[in-house]
Amino acid sequence: MLLTKLREEVLEANLDLLRKGLVISTFGNVSGIAREEKRIVIKPSGLPYKRMKPADLVVTDLDGKVIEGKLRPSSDLATHVALYREFPSIGGVAHTHSEYATAWAQARKPIPCFGTTHADHFYGPVPVTEVMTENEVNGEYEANTGTVIIRAFDGLDPATMPAVLVANHGPFAWGSSPSKAAETAWILEVVARMAYFTLVINADTSSIGPVLRDRHFLRKHGKDAYYGQPGKKKK
Repeated sequence: MLLTKLREEVLEANLDLLRKGLVISTFGNVSGIAREEKRIVIKPSGLPYKRMKPADLVVTDLDGKVIEGKLRPSSDLATHVALYREFPSIGGVAHTHSEYATAWAQARKPIPCFGTTHADHFYGPVPVTEVMTENEVNGEYEANTGTVIIRAFDGLDPATMPAVLVANHGPFAWGSSPSKAAETAWILEVVARMAYFTLVINADTSSIGPVLRDRHFLRKHGKDAYYGQPGKKKK
């Protein structure tokens, strides 16, 4: 069996979506990539999370062709493939229909960066894509979803903005590994909820200032980051 360890990591990341309340029914998926082997491991389509085993996960090549697995891969596979091709630094992708992040996607509004919790993880407002055209929807829909995400990142760094809202659809998030992608999806949902309640409390709230935003983001992610313990991965 190919890529045993990555299968286990991808399964655990998918189950993490369930544990953190980001899953509705069988919606959502996490994948991981082994770049040296040129293989992607992804959740199968429509399979209940609690029933999944490592052997159920599907292995594909970088074109989305199934290499190993008896089940059909996630219907969002082509979107994952597009992101792995465009963003070579990422090692995992997570897609959910989590309630608050999806609400922002349906409203077709970026999630504003109101405070330090948001700025700790996302360097500015989380972007929303353009609405997909009729031709994009009727064509290679999932691949075109990847295309509109990539267009939304013109001028943005996927390392400092590891998430996006697909208009009328929902969030995609990524990270250096499948587990980091799932963690980013969870944090995205938290800040989406906070932003909603911030506007409910005060509809005139303005975005965080750039000095405080930079301080919080860079203390965790900059070259001079000092958050966490020496020699340990920052969280």
